[in-house]
Amino acid sequence: MATTSANRYQLEYQHSVQSPVEFWQQQAEKLSWYKTPRNILQQLDGAHYQWFADGVLNTAYLALDHHIEQGRGDQTALIYDSPVTNTKQRFSYNELRDEVARFAGVLKALDVNPGDSVVIYMPMIPQAAIAMLAVARLGAIHSVVFGGFSAHELAMRIDDAQPKVVVSASCGVEISKLIAYKPLLDDAIAKAEHKPERCIIFQRPQLHAQMQAGRDIDWQQAMSKAQSNGCVPVKATDPLYVLYTSGTTGKPKGVVRDNGGHAVALNYSMQAVYDARPGDVFWAASDVGWVVGHSYIVYGPLIAGCTTVLYEGKPVFTPDAGAFWRVCAEYKVNILFAAPTAFRAIRKEDPEAALQRYDLSALRSIFMAGERLDPATYQWVSDKLGKPVIDHWWQTETGWPVAANLAGLTLLPTKPGSSTVPVPGFNIHILNDSGIAVRPNEQGYIALQLPLPPGCLTTIWRNDERFIAGYLDTFPGYYASGDGGYLDDDGYLFVMGRTDDVINVAGHRLSTGEMEQIVANHPAIAECCVIGINEPIKGQQPLALVLIKNGITVDETILEAELVAMVRQEIGALACFKKAIIVKRLPKTRSGKILRKLLRQIADGSEYVVPSTIDDPASLPEIEQLMASRGLVNAL
Repeated sequence: MATTSANRYQLEYQHSVQSPVEFWQQQAEKLSWYKTPRNILQQLDGAHYQWFADGVLNTAYLALDHHIEQGRGDQTALIYDSPVTNTKQRFSYNELRDEVARFAGVLKALDVNPGDSVVIYMPMIPQAAIAMLAVARLGAIHSVVFGGFSAHELAMRIDDAQPKVVVSASCGVEISKLIAYKPLLDDAIAKAEHKPERCIIFQRPQLHAQMQAGRDIDWQQAMSKAQSNGCVPVKATDPLYVLYTSGTTGKPKGVVRDNGGHAVALNYSMQAVYDARPGDVFWAASDVGWVVGHSYIVYGPLIAGCTTVLYEGKPVFTPDAGAFWRVCAEYKVNILFAAPTAFRAIRKEDPEAALQRYDLSALRSIFMAGERLDPATYQWVSDKLGKPVIDHWWQTETGWPVAANLAGLTLLPTKPGSSTVPVPGFNIHILNDSGIAVRPNEQGYIALQLPLPPGCLTTIWRNDERFIAGYLDTFPGYYASGDGGYLDDDGYLFVMGRTDDVINVAGHRLSTGEMEQIVANHPAIAECCVIGINEPIKGQQPLALVLIKNGITVDETILEAELVAMVRQEIGALACFKKAIIVKRLPKTRSGKILRKLLRQIADGSEYVVPSTIDDPASLPEIEQLMASRGLVNAL
C-alpha cells in the first residue's frame, strides 16, 4: 500500500509537469464557470504566460453563491473569535453572502466598477473578509494593507494602487492597547499624491473615529440603506487583487493575482495539499493582510466549501499559551495552519504543553509555513499533539504551496528540516551561479521552471519591468525564488533560507539556516537566529542570538561553549562558530519573520531603517546594547 500511495503522488506530479495543459484543464473543470475555458495555457512572450484566457467567472460567486445553490447555505462559512475583545460570531453561507452583497452595493453606489481598485486597511474582523469578497463580487481589485501599518507605508501603497475607495476601521485591538487607524489613514492620505474619492469606516465599539465631512462614510449607516449587488462576470485573466510585499529597494512590490488561475490553484491545493473537504473547519492563524490570509482565511476555504476561522488574538497571552488549543477544541478545527514562530512562542511559555487540556480529537493535521520549520519545533509539536505536522514552503508571489507533504494525495515519510516534495504544477530546480543544475544534496538557488502553474503572480502592479528584472532575468526560463536550498536523493526539498542568509567564512559558503537547525536542538533554547557578522580575516563569522525557554536558567558562557561544540560536531571547525548571546526577544515582522538583515546591519555598525512591519521596535536597542557589550558591533 505504501508503494501505491507514493506512486499516486508520483503519477499526479508527473502528469502536472509533463502535460500541464491537460492537468490544469481537469482541475479547472471542478469549478463553476460562467464560461468554461478552452484556451488553457497561452504564452504571450518569452516571460509571460496566461492561464484560462477565454474563461469567465467570479471569485466571490465561487466562494459563496455556488455553495448556496448547492443547498449548503445554512452551513457555517465563517467563525469570528476575538479574545482581545471577548467577541464571538458565526456567519452561515447565506448570512455571509448577504453581507457581502450589501457591501458590494455600498461600493457600487460609490461608482466602484470592474478594474477599479479598493484599498482595505482593517484589523482581523469579519468586515475585512466581507470587504474583500464584496470587491471581488464587483469584479474590482482589492489591495489589503496590514492593519496598523504606518502612515508612510500606507501612503506608498495608496499611491501605487491608486484606489477609488479606501475601506478601514476605527481601530485595531491589541492585548493591552488600541491602535487608532483613522488618524493613520488621514495622515497617509495627506502624504499621498493620489487622493481616494471616499473612505468607508467601520466604527468599532472600542473607539469612535472622527469623520471627515464629504469624504468619509460610516460603514454601519451605509449598510443599513444598501441595495444588494449581484456577481459581475470577469475574465479569468482580470486581476483579483494586488498584495504588496517588501522590496529590496524599499519600495513595496505589488504582486498581481488573477481571478481564474487563483481560483483553480486554491481549489486544487485545498484538496491535494490540505486534504480539506466541504464542511471541514479550517483555521489559518494568520492575518488577512498577508498572503496566507488571502489564500487560506478568505478564498481557499470558502471556495472549497469549508468553515473558516478568523481569529483576532495571539498564540500566547490571550489569555495564555493554551489559546490555540482552546480555539481548536471549541470549533472542532480539522486543519490548523500557522507559522512556526507561533508554536515557538507557545513552547517558550508552556514547554511541557501543560495547557493542552482541550479535546483536540477533531484535529487531523497541523501545517506550518512562512519561515523555516526548525526540527526542534517540528519535534515538539509532533510529540505533544500526536498529529501529523506538515511543513510546507511557498511565497507571497506563488500564492499557494510550492513544496509540501500532500495530505490529500498521500503522506510521505517526513524528514525534519524538509518541506518534503514539489507540489504538482511546480517544477523545482536547484541552480548554481551560472544557472546550471547542481547534483542532489548540493546547495544552490531554488528556481521554478516556467511556466509557473496557475495562481502565481502574473506581474508587478504598474511595473512589469520590475517583475522581469526581479524574478525572471536571473535565470532565463526560470522564476528565481530568492531562496537557497537543495534537493536530496529522494527529491525532498530543503529550504535553507533567503540566499542572502548564506555567509562566506574563509571562502566556505555556509548556510545560517543549517546552523540554526543545530542550535535549536539544544534543550534550553526556545528559539534562535544565526547571522553572519563581519570578521577582518575570514570575511564573515556566525553569531547566534538565542531565547531561553521559560523556567530554565543557564550560564551564558557554558551555553555558548555547548553550542560551539554542537556546531563543530555537525558542520566542522570550518564554520568558525564561536559566539552566542542570550536575548529576551528577537525583532520580527508582524507575520513572524525574524529581521535578519536588520540584525546584520546592527552588528556591522551600519545605519538602518526600522521597517514598518516590525512587531516590537523595543527589541532593537536591547540587542544593540548586548552586541556592543560583547564587542560585536562594527566588527570590522
